[in-house]
Amino acid sequence: MMDSDPRLLGTLRDVSAARFIARLGQAEERFRPYRQIGVEKVAVGQVGTYVIARSEQEQVLCQIIRVWEAPEEGTCPVFMRLLPLGEVTSDGQFFRGVGRYPPVGTPVYLAESRQIEAMFDSVRRHGLHLGRLSQRGELRVFVEPNLLFNRHLAILGQSGSGKSWAVSSLLQRTVKLMPKAHIVLLDLHGEYGWRDATGHFHSAFPVDMVRHLDARSLEIPYWLLSYGELVDLLVDRSDPNASLQISFMREVLHELRRKGNQDLGIDRLSVDSPVHFSLKELYQHFKQANEQQFDFGKTKGPLFGAFDEFLVRFQAMFNDSRYDFLFRPKRRTQSLDLEGLLRDFIGLGNPKRQVTVIDLSAVPHDVRPTVSAQIGRLAFEFNYWNPQCREFPILLVCEEAHQYIPREADKRHEGSRREMERIAKEGRKYGVGLCVVSQRPNELSETVLSQCSNFVCLRTTNPQDQDYIRKLMPEGEQDLADVLTTLRRGEALAVGEAIPLPTRCRLYPPEPAPASSDAPVAESWKSGPDDIDVAGIVDRWWRQER
Repeated sequence: MMDSDPRLLGTLRDVSAARFIARLGQAEERFRPYRQIGVEKVAVGQVGTYVIARSEQEQVLCQIIRVWEAPEEGTCPVFMRLLPLGEVTSDGQFFRGVGRYPPVGTPVYLAESRQIEAMFDSVRRHGLHLGRLSQRGELRVFVEPNLLFNRHLAILGQSGSGKSWAVSSLLQRTVKLMPKAHIVLLDLHGEYGWRDATGHFHSAFPVDMVRHLDARSLEIPYWLLSYGELVDLLVDRSDPNASLQISFMREVLHELRRKGNQDLGIDRLSVDSPVHFSLKELYQHFKQANEQQFDFGKTKGPLFGAFDEFLVRFQAMFNDSRYDFLFRPKRRTQSLDLEGLLRDFIGLGNPKRQVTVIDLSAVPHDVRPTVSAQIGRLAFEFNYWNPQCREFPILLVCEEAHQYIPREADKRHEGSRREMERIAKEGRKYGVGLCVVSQRPNELSETVLSQCSNFVCLRTTNPQDQDYIRKLMPEGEQDLADVLTTLRRGEALAVGEAIPLPTRCRLYPPEPAPASSDAPVAESWKSGPDDIDVAGIVDRWWRQER
């Protein structure tokens, strides 16, 4: 006889390492899609529901991933396929992975709200929750902040699925809960800080927790670049004389850094030390070596003509107004200005803020890789040299990460990809966490994504991206990716080390919200402006200023 417990759904018919199959009810029973359990009226056999296969010695938490009828001998029994998620101890604690499998015939019970809630007890003490369980709105989805931000996080989903909302909501709740957070956010489209038609500034964060900086006014100067980054920027490696140029630059750069900073009292300055040097003197050294002649022009110097291409490339880049923030700094003109730059960058400037939003929307597309590479390098180097790095963890949030951390090798993005991959691989040791946000995970650096231990996946319909996300998920939870096409806006599948239970949840709406909504096409095409300032558009395009 079947147990009279209303939570009992059926029994296991088939057990394998990756999936269980259970039959709902008994042959003589009529299938009832809803059942009253205490004060709850719950759906029976609903896809996504949590159930527990409980025998005398084992308790395995599973999730229903498919339900179907299979006619046999004049009846139509209902079967369900279960995805085993982990084991539940006698005191209700949940552990990922299954070590002891239940035997065939094991009863399958519906997991009650209190049982699911108990599984979040281990992380509830931190107080950080992403949202509420989609199928049981009374349950909050708690996460472990140490694992969430230390072990890196990926927020993935197609355009319009709610990624910016997810970022805003998570950071707002994090800062309110942990007021000494240190977060740097790269904003590529001005979604987190913008001006309306009247010129009034709006922010996706309360004003007392955020500081917005234009990437150009932040002014990351040329002298902050390492030797390798200067080579990548100024030397064309396809030039036959590239090896000469690289060697000569190393010698000259080391000398200029040392000569220009004797007042600092530093005995050992390396070629990579972030101290000021004269860019004009660097150019003059190359120019003199390139034109050097002896005996009144009868004998040419050893490097005569070897730097022709370098000098042309240097002049072209120096005269390009888009690189003024790099080559013509107005505020960061001496080595001692580095402290002010770092304070502004990390939120310790005036006023101090927990979130620093760096707006790259006004930076031309082909200059963004250079800027993002420097931002990634600043985040890593700051804590690499910080003896209190464990007490001062940093989170770097990379919006539209696929644009400057691409999967494919690309010379333009080599620097930014290298810096972000370094954070992904080594940042945890120095308290530097990474959160990558992307609508095209298939185009994002494989190294970065492979180092992410947590995923918040929103609606994704592209088959290639779905398959890629599935491969990224922990072994045994990959079938959960099948729900990605059915997620609603603002709904997510959260899996990873920081989330006690793989969960489909409704994310909390941010307050305030970012400027990520779609253009109101219908309203604008009905009652929009009859004319606009095209001359102004042309002028901004000419000046490369939005």
